[in-house]
Amino acid sequence: MNIVKTSIGITKTIKNVSRFREILSVFARHGFDEFIIKSKLDLYIPNFVIPKSRFKISKDQSEYDFWRTLGFRLRKSFEELGPGFIKFGQLLSTREDLLDPALIKELKLLQSDVATFPFEEAKARIEKDLKRPVDEIFKYINKEPIGVASIGAVYSARKLDGTDVVVKVRRPNIKKTLNSDFEIIAFMVGRVEKASKDIQYLGLSRAIQDFFKSIQLELNFLIEANNNKRIKENLLKVDTDEILVIPNVHRDISTERILVMDYLKGKQFNTITNIEDYPELKENLVKGVKLFMHNMLSDGIFHADLHGGNFLHLKDNKIGLLDFGLVGVLSKQNRSNLIAILYALISNNYENLVLEFLDVADYEGIPNQDLLVRDIRDALTPYVGMSVNEMDATALTHSIVSTLSKHEIYLPREWFIIFRSLMTLDGVGKSLKINLNIFEIIDSEISVIMKDFLSKDALIEDAAWASRDVISSIRVIPRHFKWFLKEFSKKKYSLDINLNETNKEINQLSRSIYFLGLLVLSSTFIISGVFILGDIKATSFRDIPLLSFIFWGMSLLTFLRASLIYKVK
Repeated sequence: MNIVKTSIGITKTIKNVSRFREILSVFARHGFDEFIIKSKLDLYIPNFVIPKSRFKISKDQSEYDFWRTLGFRLRKSFEELGPGFIKFGQLLSTREDLLDPALIKELKLLQSDVATFPFEEAKARIEKDLKRPVDEIFKYINKEPIGVASIGAVYSARKLDGTDVVVKVRRPNIKKTLNSDFEIIAFMVGRVEKASKDIQYLGLSRAIQDFFKSIQLELNFLIEANNNKRIKENLLKVDTDEILVIPNVHRDISTERILVMDYLKGKQFNTITNIEDYPELKENLVKGVKLFMHNMLSDGIFHADLHGGNFLHLKDNKIGLLDFGLVGVLSKQNRSNLIAILYALISNNYENLVLEFLDVADYEGIPNQDLLVRDIRDALTPYVGMSVNEMDATALTHSIVSTLSKHEIYLPREWFIIFRSLMTLDGVGKSLKINLNIFEIIDSEISVIMKDFLSKDALIEDAAWASRDVISSIRVIPRHFKWFLKEFSKKKYSLDINLNETNKEINQLSRSIYFLGLLVLSSTFIISGVFILGDIKATSFRDIPLLSFIFWGMSLLTFLRASLIYKVK
């Protein structure tokens, strides 16, 4: 992104300057005026006067109070700035790998419900996308939404055939608003990072890029529909008792901005106060967690936002799953790595755990493996064997990631989603007071999954793909060899060697060898001239043979040439 350098140039990067002014004013009023001044953000808007703040965020506080205060002021700012910033704050609240737990705790208080928008706008969107009046699609649709979020609103309705459905409509202009806010957020964070090494260390720029990618996927409801279908089909293969229920999507009346699904009538898990009143539900939830683990490890696609609000208690104690806007997808290689990581974790094999982390993580320098093993062991040992009720999942996740960060090792975003998804299940367990043991469930599922990975069919499939790669290589090698000989002959059978990052050193070595060679040649010419003199007793220049002068002249020229090479060196 082109960073703005003048008040005129700001319109090239941030098209909505008035929105930028509003954002700075809100942050200033909530105690971030010093950050704005230090990062010189106020200089990018002509005649901008920073509002005075009654609040101050000071490092003189204890570390916990500082991060809690910072989180509180951010939360208030995000709530005032509207849907885009609320969504951004909610996503930041999931980044235990970057932010302090006290700050995370405050950001988690951001409310999902935001100001609604007129039903007439939602109706107009439905009719425009489906190219027909609402009355030709639904018998009725309630004007009051049953849920309002930062991206859209959800309405209950009934189709003409009598099917009860929910209609999710994307908020008008939300895509444009989010794009504009994203540009401003990215610009502001970039400036603040330059002004503060502490903030630069957090790596918020990368988190913002991740946020933008995630939000673009969530804005397209057809992607959510596809996620819904894939997970539903995979669950049907293993959920023989049909414990988990995923609503059907009505694809014929769904678009990028409208999603129509079956209405699941049930009670959200976060509203259940006593799970003991539902003994069968308690049993089914444990089975559901096992199915979730199987889905993740075997099929490589899983719901990545399983909080209590996305679980429903349905009739017959079945469990409904909602909201497939955010899912995780793992390749076969990544699933293999994840199984190895989890197996090393439950078997307390920290050496193998570190090796697996190093296979999937990003790092520049080679870490001290022995020290890393020791630190990982110290970080994880206290949590092994704990039940979900005993475990602080946020602290565990933060402990793992901070230990890796200490060694300048960073998990890619998709891997953090995996571990966060596993840990968010504890929130459901704690709220319902169910004594789940995630490690025990992982242990029971991994043994089954590993059999699948090592089954005859799986090995045959791997061998088939390996054979395909070998055959492809056999076909490609002769062609490339032919091209090599053709280019080789063009250069009259000379071979150019080009080694990245070593050209400079090779050139210096080449000049040094050339320099030494010229000196040897110069010395040889001198000796040759002396050798020609033989036994001649020269009393004047006339007595010296002309050939000796020629050799000595050649020696002088060679020496001068060597001197030039030395200067270049």
